Amino acid sequence: MNTKLPAHTRMRYGRSKGFTLIELMIVVAIVAILTTIAYPNYRDYVIRGQLTDATTALAALRANMERYYQDNRTYDAAPGFPNPCVAPQAPYTAGKFTIDCPVHTAAAFTARAVGAAGALAGFTFTVNETNTQVTTVTSPPAPHTFQGCTTAWITKTGGC
Repeated sequence: MNTKLPAHTRMRYGRSKGFTLIELMIVVAIVAILTTIAYPNYRDYVIRGQLTDATTALAALRANMERYYQDNRTYDAAPGFPNPCVAPQAPYTAGKFTIDCPVHTAAAFTARAVGAAGALAGFTFTVNETNTQVTTVTSPPAPHTFQGCTTAWITKTGGC
């Protein structure tokens, strides 16, 4: 029985020592295409994760203001009771957002979360005593895939 390979087969297997330039360029092109698709999606994913800091903090602040109103029958500062919207409690930070109350009177309040830096600087979330939630998105610096909404907090791409 003959177990030797023919001469032309041995030569073909013996020459393959690496990649050709064409093969390498094809791999680089595929990686570049995948990167251009994946990076914006990853960036939006990270931003969505950071937006929940603002909405969670505003929901907690609204609940605290309603509790304060039930105890004092006013949203404004009452003597002897710390108001969640008045210093030293506010403004405070939640993740990369600054939480404050630009409006608080005896009968109404508006709480606001403003993005501090980077892509989050274009986001502003507000809520008032009637639980009207508003999302304002300024693009840039916020990505154009996020849109504002006058009836809800938007924490994902798209609109209302």
